[in-house]
Amino acid sequence: MKKIILTIATLFVAGTAWADDAPVTIGGVEMSSSSNSAGFVAVKKKLGKWQGRMTQSLTGQSFDVSYEWAVTSGGNTITERIVEDGVEMLTTYTDQDGELVVRHYCGLGTEPVFKLDELTKDSMSITVDEGRSGLHREHHSFVTGMKWTMDSSNPNRMVFENTVILDGEITNNRAELSRVY
Repeated sequence: MKKIILTIATLFVAGTAWADDAPVTIGGVEMSSSSNSAGFVAVKKKLGKWQGRMTQSLTGQSFDVSYEWAVTSGGNTITERIVEDGVEMLTTYTDQDGELVVRHYCGLGTEPVFKLDELTKDSMSITVDEGRSGLHREHHSFVTGMKWTMDSSNPNRMVFENTVILDGEITNNRAELSRVY
C-alpha cells in the first residue's frame, strides 16, 4: 500500500512539474508567465503538503502544523494553505517587476507583505516590506520574517522558522516538517 501511495505521489509531483511547462490558454488566448524569479523558483521546490510540529518560544508550547503549497493562476502564483494549532491562514507568492512578493493573511488579523531577504541553495528567508505592509511594530501584531531551510540530504524534510511581533513582544517559532506528498 505504501508503495502505491508513493508511486501516486511521485506521479502527481511529476505531472505538476510537466504541467507548469505547458503554455496556459484561456478561451484560446495564450497567457503569459510572469513568475520566474529565483525566489519564485525556490518556492516551487516546496510544492506539496508538509506536516510537523512547531514550538513557540514565548510559551514553549509545541503544536501540530501543516503547510500545503500549490501552483495557481496559470503558473503565476503559488498559494500556501497553513494550519497552525488548528488556525487556518493563507500566503501567496508571486512576482512583481521580476521580484518575489509574498502576502500573508494571518490569524493575527494583519496582512504583512514580504520581500526576499536571502536565498541560498538550501535556504530562503523573507522579511517584512514595511513600506508595502503599512504595519507598525508599536501598534500591530504581525509576522516580521520567515525562513525555510531544506535538508540537503533529504528534499522531503525542512525546518521552518518565523519571527512575530505579538503585542510588542518578539517571539520566534520553529517547526520541523516532512513532505507527505
